Amino acid sequence: MFAFLLTVLIIDGLLLSVVVLLQAGQGGGLASMGGGGGTDTVMGGRQAVTILTKLTWWCGGIFLLLSLVLSFVPRGASSSAIQERLRAATPAEPQQAPLPLGAPTQPAAQAPAAAPGAAPQKTTAPAAQTPVPPAKAPAPAAQTPAPQPKK
Repeated sequence: MFAFLLTVLIIDGLLLSVVVLLQAGQGGGLASMGGGGGTDTVMGGRQAVTILTKLTWWCGGIFLLLSLVLSFVPRGASSSAIQERLRAATPAEPQQAPLPLGAPTQPAAQAPAAAPGAAPQKTTAPAAQTPVPPAKAPAPAAQTPAPQPKK
């Protein structure tokens, strides 16, 4: 159904192009704006309705109607070989997104941070991974005495 309607639309488009090109132009173009002929000179006078004019309107209407109908008609169940290959190549489960630059390679649950003043803990790592050294605690800030209020 889709292929048939598309074929009719293409034939109608070609016929519309030929009919429009066969019509006589109104003539003048920009040269008609020079003399005081009024709006009839600029817009062109009322022309007699010819068979080409009627055919242009009919072909244009059919083209618009077929375009609208084709937007609602399903294309059919057949798909191309490229679409089938793309469906087969699509992974079943998406992979994990890469980590942003500067992010740790192990999650925080596997490598807990050492508390300040506590001895570093040794983490157990799987055999395939190398152990990550524990993070260093920041040096304690120098304590300054609080200013005494004046009496």
